[in-house]
Amino acid sequence: MSFRYAICNETYLDTPHEKVCEAVAATGYTGLELAPFTFASRITDVSAARRREIRQQAEAAGLSILGLHWLLAKTEGLMLTSADAEVRKRTGLYLAELAKCSRDMGGHLLILGSPMQRRIPEGATLAQAEDYALDTLRHALPEIERQRVYLCLEPLAPPEANFMLTAAEGKSIMDRLQNPWVKLHLDVKAMSSEGRPVPGIIREFAPVMQHFHANDPNLRGPGFGKTDFVPIFQALKDVKYDGWVSVEVFDYTPDPDTIARESLRYMRECEAKVA
Repeated sequence: MSFRYAICNETYLDTPHEKVCEAVAATGYTGLELAPFTFASRITDVSAARRREIRQQAEAAGLSILGLHWLLAKTEGLMLTSADAEVRKRTGLYLAELAKCSRDMGGHLLILGSPMQRRIPEGATLAQAEDYALDTLRHALPEIERQRVYLCLEPLAPPEANFMLTAAEGKSIMDRLQNPWVKLHLDVKAMSSEGRPVPGIIREFAPVMQHFHANDPNLRGPGFGKTDFVPIFQALKDVKYDGWVSVEVFDYTPDPDTIARESLRYMRECEAKVA
């Protein structure tokens, strides 16, 4: 079993989508993960015709669109953990619209990160914030089920987030929702903040893991920092992970092409070393 490699489109900054697809395919990736804000401030502003075009341009380059991440980034008036019931409903219904868009573009995933839109409200407890998040997500679930899109809960590291910081916390929310279309997403940078070996986290949560981000705690791509991906990839192989390994970076230096090329080269070298 070989891994399927993808990269997130915002790596290419303001490059037109068609050119991103060409560059990603030429580098050797076969998947592309999309950030909604690279197309519009609200996904509802992306027409059905444009969604078809985005999908067609990716497919013409030989790429699969995995789905969407950075779901709530750069939006206004949306918050997963709001104390305001109307905001929660509005946010849940927007997530439902994102599920439709993911499917329209050929995707099957929604990766719920967006740390600034899931802060614990001032004066609220962690338990209250979790209840608020559950209420928000329940507004989205009927459409997620209809679209057959996986909602993948993404634990994120402090200081960028203060809610759902560990794989265990993500699984706790998933378990409370009890929905087969809600799964867990694991991210190397985020897992590295948990204070225990990343391979062990992968092995523990493999039964509920649906998607995987490859990056380094220094915010750069795999191979651009000190993280050794050989034991990480060994763990993915051991648990028979058959999803995508998707590169997500937060530091876009030195340039998109170098990030994409060297990340893929390093990951392939690491994969070749695992049993």
